[in-house]
Amino acid sequence: MEHIELFFKAIFIDNMVFATFLGMCSYLAVSKKVSTAVGLGAAVIFVMAITVPLNWLLDQYLLQEGALSWLGEEYAEYDLSFLSFIMFIATIATMVQLVEIIVEKFSPALYNSLGIFLPLIAVNCAILGGSLFMQSREIETLGLALNYGISSGIGWFLAIVAIAAIREKIRYSNVPAPLRGLGITFIITGLMAIGFMSFGGMLTGGDEPESKETAAVEVNTTVQDITATEEVDTTIDSTTINEPEIIE
Repeated sequence: MEHIELFFKAIFIDNMVFATFLGMCSYLAVSKKVSTAVGLGAAVIFVMAITVPLNWLLDQYLLQEGALSWLGEEYAEYDLSFLSFIMFIATIATMVQLVEIIVEKFSPALYNSLGIFLPLIAVNCAILGGSLFMQSREIETLGLALNYGISSGIGWFLAIVAIAAIREKIRYSNVPAPLRGLGITFIITGLMAIGFMSFGGMLTGGDEPESKETAAVEVNTTVQDITATEEVDTTIDSTTINEPEIIE
């Protein structure tokens, strides 16, 4: 259940583009054609599926405070967390180079259409954001880190493919001249972000009955406490009234 919840949450609720607006440069520049958007989105999924688990291993066994305890007790106090950005970016750059070699080898047309934006995946803030969110949210296992990397990549893939499909359609629409190009693209992106916000109720709807039950228990407890207090006050008053007055 935890894997399923993380999967859908990373795709729809915490979408890299619509929730945190990461990776917007490539999202806007390479979303003019669906074919190009699909290629870049697949490359992002591949890179995130590899870099997030690798960076999780680096964070757990190298960068965190006390992570080097497996080397010996004398290394248990070392804290290399200040190297997180450097190590994460180095891992991402290595994987991006691997993706670039594979795409150039097996799909030269896609390699030429992506152009400079393929090597720029190394500095795509969505890729780095996946590793940093993994670290800040303290994902517990390697399997969850792999799940988060793949699902975050799929979320970015869906965002860029959706905007590319819309941009291909609006070429034949009567868009006002001042809004043509990036203007209408920003408007559509904002509307899509509002639409994706509606998915926030997918994982929170089941909490409502539990919260109502808890509130009812708290109300009953409060009523019982008030009743008990009133009974104590009544007893004290009656004792005070019935006690005979001593005249000296």
